[in-house]
Amino acid sequence: MDEAKTPGPSGSPKRSLSRRQLLKGLGLTAVGAAVSGRASAAFAAAGGDTIKIGAIYPLTGGMALLGEESWRGAEVARQLQNKKGGVLGKQIEFVRGDAPDANAAVSQANRLISSQRLTILIGTYASPLAMAASEVAERNQVIYWEMGGISDPIVERGFKYLFRITPMGSMYGGKAVEFSKEVLAPKFGIAPDKLKVSIVHEDALYGTTCGTGAEKRAKELGLNLLGRDPYSSKATDLSPLILKLKAAGPDVLIATSYIQDLLIFWKQGRELGFWPKAVLGTGGGYAMADFANAMGDDATGVFNVDNTQYLINPTFAPGAKEAAEAYQEIFKEPPRSGHSLMNFTGAQVLFDVISRAGSIEPEAIRKAALATDIAKTPMGYGVKFAPPGDKIAGQDIRAFPLIFQWQKGKQLTVWPKEAAVAEAIIPWPASQKRK
Repeated sequence: MDEAKTPGPSGSPKRSLSRRQLLKGLGLTAVGAAVSGRASAAFAAAGGDTIKIGAIYPLTGGMALLGEESWRGAEVARQLQNKKGGVLGKQIEFVRGDAPDANAAVSQANRLISSQRLTILIGTYASPLAMAASEVAERNQVIYWEMGGISDPIVERGFKYLFRITPMGSMYGGKAVEFSKEVLAPKFGIAPDKLKVSIVHEDALYGTTCGTGAEKRAKELGLNLLGRDPYSSKATDLSPLILKLKAAGPDVLIATSYIQDLLIFWKQGRELGFWPKAVLGTGGGYAMADFANAMGDDATGVFNVDNTQYLINPTFAPGAKEAAEAYQEIFKEPPRSGHSLMNFTGAQVLFDVISRAGSIEPEAIRKAALATDIAKTPMGYGVKFAPPGDKIAGQDIRAFPLIFQWQKGKQLTVWPKEAAVAEAIIPWPASQKRK
């Protein structure tokens, strides 16, 4: 895959942006973060007219579709910010690292820190990659800015230099269960304690976190949990699992998958006649247009619990529409999933933090990040990081997932109501056609 091209001069005069001007340009609403106008000696070592930031994503291999989409969001933010004059009067440059697996993530993090001498790394889309690369960054006291990996353990290690703006993975599974009780059960005319729920997930960090969250919440809310089945995302035959699920006969399937395993699951699921009344994915492949394209009309009615997607009430998520338009202009096609919106927003917040830090020196960045207090972003929620000593230090405690549904090839926000742009279609139309 081609490396990102380093942008030429934006044509904009170089100038220092005020706090108000920067936030207005980024579409963020500040509540009161401290401003530091002092540039440190470390920032002077950034070199020339650029600020270099390492960007670790899976750009090849099985996770490349979502990895590339995630990087694109950050790239949109970078290009827009550079057109506004950059940050601290310097243009922003991403130095990319391809990390198709955890070993590669470690190697790329070491390369970017040791050879490139970078002090800030961003990424990575996938939880195993985030766990591996962030450990390298922490050991070297380098900022690690995570904008995709949602597994809870990422922020449960007490790291000082790690910051994450995604919701926690356990919230995804929990939100799927809450939606099942509050919305699906009444629509089906089934009492919550009679609502049959099956949980299936890929067996790595991402899936396990979502599955654990769903299982815990289902037990707390008293739903009829039929079982929880993990599987390898590298599996090429999921028919035994599907036949087991079909025999159990759940009303609701809560599922966590990457894209390749998801396509295999539903190719075989449809062939074997597995049609629950409702399917709730929890991000990953369920957010991808590739899923909808492969499913055709059968995608309509499938839910996805996820980070904010682009088709959302603009008053709830100001700036999301503009982000989609900028993506279209740069890449000549519409966004493929909300993963790019998350990385777009995360990069914006990082640029704001750098501006307030006055430096790319890690301690200055860390101090500015911990002072961050943003009320609203294009994600629909704000940003405030859990402080050192907290059990989830570095986690954005204002982040939360929403409920989306595929309708006519588009992923529309359906819950909560204040964010919705469409009514949910219940039950899954494909299941009714196969009765």
